[in-house]
Amino acid sequence: FPQRLMGWNTFGNVTLSDVKPAFDRNPHYVTLESAGAREKQTGLENRGFFGMGLKKDMKYDFTVYGRLHLIDGKQGKIRVELVNSKNDVIAKQVINITNNKWQKLTATLTSPQTDAKGLMRVYLEKGSESVDLDHISLFPEDNWNGLRADLVQDLADLKPGIFRFPGGCIVEGTDLDTRYEWKNSVGAPENRPLNENRWRDTFPHRLFPNYYQSLGLGFYEYFLLSEKIGAEPLPILSVGLACQYQNDDKDPNAHVAVKDLQSYIDDVLDLIEFANGPVTSKWGKLRADMGHPAPFNLKQIGIGNEQWGPMYPERLQKFMEQIHAKYPKIKICGSSGPSADGKDFDYGWEQMRKLGVDMVDEHYYKSPEWFRSNASRYDKYDRKGPKVFAGEYAAHAENDPNSWEAALSEAAFMTGLERNADVVYQATYAPLFAHVEGWQWRPDLIWFDNLSSVRSANYYVQQLYGENKGTNVLKLTENGKAVAGENGL
Repeated sequence: FPQRLMGWNTFGNVTLSDVKPAFDRNPHYVTLESAGAREKQTGLENRGFFGMGLKKDMKYDFTVYGRLHLIDGKQGKIRVELVNSKNDVIAKQVINITNNKWQKLTATLTSPQTDAKGLMRVYLEKGSESVDLDHISLFPEDNWNGLRADLVQDLADLKPGIFRFPGGCIVEGTDLDTRYEWKNSVGAPENRPLNENRWRDTFPHRLFPNYYQSLGLGFYEYFLLSEKIGAEPLPILSVGLACQYQNDDKDPNAHVAVKDLQSYIDDVLDLIEFANGPVTSKWGKLRADMGHPAPFNLKQIGIGNEQWGPMYPERLQKFMEQIHAKYPKIKICGSSGPSADGKDFDYGWEQMRKLGVDMVDEHYYKSPEWFRSNASRYDKYDRKGPKVFAGEYAAHAENDPNSWEAALSEAAFMTGLERNADVVYQATYAPLFAHVEGWQWRPDLIWFDNLSSVRSANYYVQQLYGENKGTNVLKLTENGKAVAGENGL
């Protein structure tokens, strides 16, 4: 963080240190020492994102890594509290710290009431010796691998066939140093290094400077989640180009030279090994050590997000050569850029055909009218070339983002996807989730606050298709041409 205690309010004698840390890739921790006066307290307070949602009778699992600050220390005590929006303490537990070596400590607190705007405080108990604390966390007992249970259920109820992760421009990063690196997202969650979020300061009217990636949801959790909801995973990895919206293609710092791509290519090969490799392999062993010795049976991978121009295909080719050589059965998804048509789109498709990718990722955020009039978009696509992956799409109504009109227009468009399933391989709506107080982009499929979620009209369209998958297409023609109704439907 640019401010090391971002997200935390402190009181009393709280300092930061990184001497002999608990975690080498997350070295900073806090030291709590006596405030030096009878009536003064030392501690920290965290309000979560827009408050912590507390539910009546729900148990909350608190964990912290702690040690005595002094080598010759004897005993320290901390007190963790759940506090409601009226500033009343509604649950508390005391934890003893008796060792000067780092230990994982736990406590369970039960909330006696429901409150959308709760918070958590951690105090140094009066008379306690100084203590060091790191990786403080609080999760509802019903969480699923760190994810809210209701949001996981929202995903599962879609009956999705594919799950694309992590995106999106986040793959590329604002610059190469902030791109998503999957190897930082596996192993112990406590030791996954922080990364900025590509979107935290992109929109001047909706800045979220505390929007970072803890990587608590990493690639292992992603593969587990895909498995749980019955969706084929489609990981997207960097092709060595930083976000082209944010950078000039002429800037040498915004892309990796073709001759220097090997570490990026290795990341792709190693991810496939992490997903599918035997437990005797380096990355297959890590998967097994994390709790999943069986392979995840990854079948496809995307290289690059919304890339365009000549720098993309010359880099993608290098990836494809080595992926095909080592994993010939893995399908490779390329990109046609950020637009649904135009010069860059046409160039992208031309290059993807030449390279022989299995799929081409198309993105379109358009008006409801566009979706209705493009229901026949794929009727005349080349059946002998790469398949289409509609990787990001949503109808953007001007005044009512998640309107019934937008959802109905998407449904109409999807009839064309179904009708042309021989060329449209798969499709994913985007974006998936948005917090009602923390959004930057509309529409979104699922809206949530600290206690509940709402499924949009667009959600039910996706669910309708997910629950009623077609198996055969019956041709409907007139004079040898596909029958089209009003607006191309």
